[in-house]
Amino acid sequence: MAPLPVLGILTLYLNDRKVLEERSVYEKMIVAGQKLGMNVYVFTPDDVDDANERINAMIFKPETKSWHRKWMKFPNLVYDRCRIQRSRRFEQLLAFRRKYGHLTFLNRPLRNKWTVYRTLGKVPAFRDHLPSTRLLQSNDDVISLLRKHSLVYVKPINGTGGRGILRIERLNGGSFSLQGRDHTRRIVAPRRVSRQQLPAALRAWNTNGDRYIAQQGLHIKLPSGRVHDYRMLVQKNGSGEWEVTGCAGRVGPPRSITSNLHGGGEAVSMNALLRQWVDNEDRLHQIRNTAESLGIGVARHLESTYGALCELALDLAIDRRGRVWLLEVNPKPAREVFIQAGEKEAYRTAIRRPIEYALWLYGQRRGRSKPPAGAQRTNGPSARPDSRPDSRTGAHRSNVSSQTGFDLRDAEPS
Repeated sequence: MAPLPVLGILTLYLNDRKVLEERSVYEKMIVAGQKLGMNVYVFTPDDVDDANERINAMIFKPETKSWHRKWMKFPNLVYDRCRIQRSRRFEQLLAFRRKYGHLTFLNRPLRNKWTVYRTLGKVPAFRDHLPSTRLLQSNDDVISLLRKHSLVYVKPINGTGGRGILRIERLNGGSFSLQGRDHTRRIVAPRRVSRQQLPAALRAWNTNGDRYIAQQGLHIKLPSGRVHDYRMLVQKNGSGEWEVTGCAGRVGPPRSITSNLHGGGEAVSMNALLRQWVDNEDRLHQIRNTAESLGIGVARHLESTYGALCELALDLAIDRRGRVWLLEVNPKPAREVFIQAGEKEAYRTAIRRPIEYALWLYGQRRGRSKPPAGAQRTNGPSARPDSRPDSRTGAHRSNVSSQTGFDLRDAEPS
């Protein structure tokens, strides 16, 4: 009997105590792999023995619900879950990607927010969904946006989780309200400054050494005064095709300028949140279809531009007119938004899909034309059997609302 294909989940320890951020997710993926016919283990660059070409892998045993170490050969495929850190661990990651770039990766690093914005802005079908954005090089970049828009966000080009974001709102009388989250996600209380004081306030904002973008803000506060947006997960399925796995709403805590769950936000179903803005069900379904077509189109375009991808999270905003806006793209998405929103099937699919895609890709590399057993397309709530290609974006348009070239510079903060 032929050995099962092996998927290695590449991650980073959060600290020198070797703490893993998504251990429970990896456990579920390992269990899913066993059911689908794939061995899965977890490793970091620190676990690689270059001299002997082996990995001191982390293995999870579902029977005993315990982890142990085992020396393993290099996997057939690599699923890169590494997020940017300022640490020697991240430097090890860059070295690993350089040395082992010949391995089969499910996904390659994506560029920063500014580069992704410029890439998408070249596609006419995407432009109406992109807020005005500038690379922050001086205070003039913020001030010029404030002349056109009453609300502007300043955020790091490589930031995640709502860290280091500043919200600037133009008020009546020529003054401005500033509010934000620092680099530990702590809420920075709002304060009012005059037009003359604004440049000094911007200079005083702690950038933590990061480069920033300035972006048109959207007025998306609920009647409660809390901000909200939507997290859409788009993944490759067991046939190697992009599908929308799910989309859930996120509502920020009181006084917060962001809705991120790690910053205290709450997850709710997309339809429940949309109904606070849209009172017509046909219009609601139309908005969802627009958002899903955008998600598929963006994923396809970014993959064709930057190389292999297997999943992306899109942060979306929907204004009171029903216009869908793409706020940013996250290539290493978390999944807890679905379980917190009560979208259990979307959560299970989000866990399973990278395994199904890995099996399909392994079969393709082995010269097989059909997906391996256990990796067939799932006709669940996010399957789209009646979809058709959109000639503008390459996305699939559906008649049914869903429920739901590698460059090393890609891996480095710019």
